[in-house]
Amino acid sequence: MSEIRDPSLWESGKRKIDWVRRNMSLLRSIEEDFIKEQPFKGVKVALSIHLEAKTAYLCKVLAAGGAEMYITGSNPLSTQDDVAAALVHDGLNVFAWHGSTPDEYNRHIAAVVSAGPNVIIDDGGDLVNMIHNEYPELISSVYGGCEETTTGIIRLIAMNKAKELKFPMVLVNNARCKYLFDNRYGTGQSVWDGINRTTNLIVAGKNVVVAGYGWCGKGVAMRAKGLGAKVIVTEIDPVKAIEAVMDGFTVMKMEDAAKRGDLFVTVTGCKDVITEKAFNNMKSGAILCNAGHFDCEVDVAGLKKIAVEEYEARNNIQGYRMADGRELFVIGEGRLVNLAAGDGHPAEIMDMSFAIQALSAAYIVKEHNAMADEESKVFYVPEEIDNEVAQRKLRFWGFEIDKLTDEQEKYLNSWQV
Repeated sequence: MSEIRDPSLWESGKRKIDWVRRNMSLLRSIEEDFIKEQPFKGVKVALSIHLEAKTAYLCKVLAAGGAEMYITGSNPLSTQDDVAAALVHDGLNVFAWHGSTPDEYNRHIAAVVSAGPNVIIDDGGDLVNMIHNEYPELISSVYGGCEETTTGIIRLIAMNKAKELKFPMVLVNNARCKYLFDNRYGTGQSVWDGINRTTNLIVAGKNVVVAGYGWCGKGVAMRAKGLGAKVIVTEIDPVKAIEAVMDGFTVMKMEDAAKRGDLFVTVTGCKDVITEKAFNNMKSGAILCNAGHFDCEVDVAGLKKIAVEEYEARNNIQGYRMADGRELFVIGEGRLVNLAAGDGHPAEIMDMSFAIQALSAAYIVKEHNAMADEESKVFYVPEEIDNEVAQRKLRFWGFEIDKLTDEQEKYLNSWQV
């Protein structure tokens, strides 16, 4: 039971999955454990994450642990059709294809939700929202779920505060082994991979405007600096703005940055970050892209309305000619640039994030009854899972760290010197 673009593409997808598997030592070790322990035997898992090779390998690891998998993408442009075909070839249920229309995308989300999952693994909150709003009769069968990204966590916290969240959700994004590495180093590298392969332009010497200085923004700005750019940061948080200044960057409001920027990257998780006011102040040739989860940070619809001409400037880059002759360019329709225009985060980075996902999902299956009794339905990743992932990663890299002695433990946990 699947709905994909072309099943015949499976061999290409298999090669991609095999490649990332070679470079994801954590997940390989967890796969070995899951094969022995079968933590998901008899469990249906619904997953909505950007459907490329690393995600596919996570799906295969969960399936190796006994899970009945129902898989879709979390962005219309990030699904790789050959990877989807490889999963179907291996007997997993997939509903996704590249370039889906809004109706097709929602149909695929609905197909996964309507399977009646016990565990949800979400990236942005589409599965959780749909099951609450359109399939409330299936909520009772859900043990809980995991959320991959900041945008989804914002949604979950709001639902929990309103007491509308009906089952436990683990905030995977907030695990140290996720946000310190995935958000910073993964986003930092993959965003510039996507920009550079799509534009084929130099970064050195350009004014790069990074909107948002959270962990993802820090990574994007750091890599831009490394490529030789002059980096401007826009922020709403005064503390993060101070961080940016002390990290060596210029901080200003978007309306001022718009006049100076050559290349703009939004990384906020909010809407309407770059709008008509900024478009009207930009110099001709400015390039815009988004590294936040949803395509609402750059107001592409608003840009279309004020442009006198829209055209394809280059594959995956749309040009917009303004009435005064200026040209502005948008990469990947304003969708997540590292996936709409690239292959996403490096395999070694997603190894940690998906190890957290896999172990958190197993934790939910084991502890869901106790979690259901808690008033709050949002949970942090248990510290022991975070530390286990870190210890395994260090071990695979061949590094060792010190351990506290009993006396040191006593000293650190005592108020008496």
